[in-house]
Amino acid sequence: MRERGFEIAKGWENKNINLPKRSTKHSAGYDVEAAEDITIPAYKPGIKPTLIPTGLKAYCKEDEWYMLANRSSGPKKGFVMANSIGIIDSDYYNNESNDGHFYFQYFNFQDHDIEVKKGDVIGQVIFQKFLIVDNDNAEGVRAGGFGSTDVNE
Repeated sequence: MRERGFEIAKGWENKNINLPKRSTKHSAGYDVEAAEDITIPAYKPGIKPTLIPTGLKAYCKEDEWYMLANRSSGPKKGFVMANSIGIIDSDYYNNESNDGHFYFQYFNFQDHDIEVKKGDVIGQVIFQKFLIVDNDNAEGVRAGGFGSTDVNE
């Protein structure tokens, strides 16, 4: 039985996407690569974060989620995740809107644009369990994709 893992998202099957790997046997995070070349412009007030496609989706158990986290070297290079961390619920996998394709979103705090090349490690994924409170009664069903907590009741 499958518990958690990575797959290539629809539309990215023939683009030589590498599945994430851990660097050492004690690493918590799976290193994720950029799926294509992209430029992260230098920050200016009002600029939106740059979305970097991964070409990946991930699956996990219903009582789990996965975190998109910046690499420790990210801030030294001038880029920081726009949302600090990304929290992705298990029901994001295979969603109707985008198949569960996850992206990293970054701001660049250098005084020049940063070029990210396909295959550059841009972040990491860490799988975790979550807990619920005694009187939890959530029954909604996911109705959207990226950046969505919309539900159908």
